[in-house]
Amino acid sequence: MKNKTVIITGASTGIGKEIAKYFIARKSNVVMNSFNEDNLIKAFNDLGAPSNATYLAGDISKQKTSKKLAALAKEKFNSVDVLINNAGVFAPKPFLDVEEKDLDLYLGVNLKGTYFTSQAVIPQMLKQQNGSIINIGTVLVDHAIDGFPATAPLTSKGAIHSLTRQLAAEFGKNNIRINTIAPGIIRSPLQGKIGIENADSLAGLHLLNRIGEAIEIAEAAYYLASSNFITGETINIAGGHTVGHAI
Repeated sequence: MKNKTVIITGASTGIGKEIAKYFIARKSNVVMNSFNEDNLIKAFNDLGAPSNATYLAGDISKQKTSKKLAALAKEKFNSVDVLINNAGVFAPKPFLDVEEKDLDLYLGVNLKGTYFTSQAVIPQMLKQQNGSIINIGTVLVDHAIDGFPATAPLTSKGAIHSLTRQLAAEFGKNNIRINTIAPGIIRSPLQGKIGIENADSLAGLHLLNRIGEAIEIAEAAYYLASSNFITGETINIAGGHTVGHAI
């Protein structure tokens, strides 16, 4: 992955920031994106303001942001080799309480963000006849939990899982690989945002009896980015979350 150009959305905190750190350390050229410009600049500086990285703040649910990201990557680093669609929002809310604005939020950031950013980079990947897109889904698409009602975000994430397979089918002949990483409970600022004070209290959801760390998602993303023979797959990085239960 040395000198390969990688766009990472949602790169200012948590998993996205860790993925950016991982690729930057391995000499990839990284374009970081986040909606919050202050957080994005802080993350960029936290990583040492590296010469092999740049950033662009913008709302990923807007198609114009996707186009700007693709243009920036080509302008600064002359290629678009990998896209990691990490930006997303997620919170529980009972089904009967979901309002139109809730669906608009999740379908906008999660689905439209993934859809339009993929659409923006694929033309360059077609020119190169090479590329990798990595979407971030969730194990909850395949393993629903009664005590965690989240139909609105899960609807958008399920669509991302489906989009992955269809894009893999459409662009496999062009050597463009599209895969999904489905994380389990990963230590990140997300837990605090949805009111979970102690993320480790959720360890029992995983057969390994611990929650995951952001670097474990970064390692999986790097593997998929560098692999030339995996496409259309959903890789669960979840400690056995979807496999069974500990009783």
